Amino acid sequence: MRINQYVAILDTCVLAPMPVADTLMRLADEPAFYTPRWSPDIFKELETTLHKFGYPPDKIAHRLETMQLAFPDAMVHGYEDLIEAMKNQHKDRHVLAAGVKSGANCIVSNNKKHFEEIHLAPYNIDCLTADEFLQHQYHLDEDLFIGVLKQQASDIGWTLPQLLSKHVLSLATLIVIKDQ
Repeated sequence: MRINQYVAILDTCVLAPMPVADTLMRLADEPAFYTPRWSPDIFKELETTLHKFGYPPDKIAHRLETMQLAFPDAMVHGYEDLIEAMKNQHKDRHVLAAGVKSGANCIVSNNKKHFEEIHLAPYNIDCLTADEFLQHQYHLDEDLFIGVLKQQASDIGWTLPQLLSKHVLSLATLIVIKDQ
């Protein structure tokens, strides 16, 4: 088993939309592009968000259980005492605290305004949107990355261009240029 030492805390806003979450989970699977981390607080938010999206409770429970089974070391504990010391946006301090506790390199969140650089710099943590993070992962191993996306597209009955046009728009140009 190859463990990638690049650790990313995945915020609720990138775990809730299924196509993006699916891509993120696949990239963390073997061979891992990165090591995912989340916390009980992130899972609570995810459960609430999925409920708001209209997911039935059994589907929500299945999704959370599947994530935990697939990545048993991803859950961060023991960060609670750090929450109040964090200076970022109040409602997302738990995310940064989990990042600090886990030694994360980045937080993947589409709410970058909640994670300003001035608040992350003391911990050497970056904040990347899902789009930015996927671009970084693509550049690590373009062929392997495309292979992961092709498999995802095939598994859901789409083509790679359909998958890119529906949820990985920033990569569509890069991948088209690469394949030409």
